[in-house]
Amino acid sequence: MATTVLIVEDEPTFQRRLSDAVQADPQLSLVGVVSSGNAAKALLDAQPPDVMLVDLGLPDVDGLDVIRHAARHHPGCDVMVVTVFGDEGHLMSSIEAGATGYLLKDASNERIAAAIHELRAGGAPISPGLARRVLARLRVGGDTARITPGEIAPRAVTTPAQVPSPVDSPLTEREAEILRMIAKGLSFETVAAVLGISAHTVVTHVKKIYRKLAVHSRGEAVYEAGQMGLL
Repeated sequence: MATTVLIVEDEPTFQRRLSDAVQADPQLSLVGVVSSGNAAKALLDAQPPDVMLVDLGLPDVDGLDVIRHAARHHPGCDVMVVTVFGDEGHLMSSIEAGATGYLLKDASNERIAAAIHELRAGGAPISPGLARRVLARLRVGGDTARITPGEIAPRAVTTPAQVPSPVDSPLTEREAEILRMIAKGLSFETVAAVLGISAHTVVTHVKKIYRKLAVHSRGEAVYEAGQMGLL
């Protein structure tokens, strides 16, 4: 069966571009195009699609409100933001609201269609340049627990002396990277989106972390890792 897609976009030019991207792919089916957040929520409730493409700058309500509505009431609907906002703040706010993909509006029609399929396959497509910038911030200790659009609030940068050597750490490099992210308050879904892996893979890594640290929760893992000098 074709993947059903709902487009939430108020700019006519981009409505046409997104519609063309969906309709050019025989495996996708366009079920609606709406220009307001309230219309989007009504259509979501009446006929939930497989995927919703949503802009953040809507004329009536914040696009994040539409994303939260979909995540809360229609968890089977994958949400991908397609926007002009190319900053880390909007990306992280969207992911925290429930989006699993984030593309800039300069993406080609082919990339948009491919990203929809990637979403349905369990991926988390993010415009490459933006994903790299966010990952770079996180790797040097950026604090994304509280973010306002357009900014990343910095925390103390981890110095080389604070980073344990591979011999001292029971964790692999990827496990340590994930642990540092969840220690900052990031959800498993957010970690997955930033690293370009599935949430299931993140959970698998977290289970290994718990086993290696002999703990049973996120809080215990962060505490124990702090005591061992792993954070």
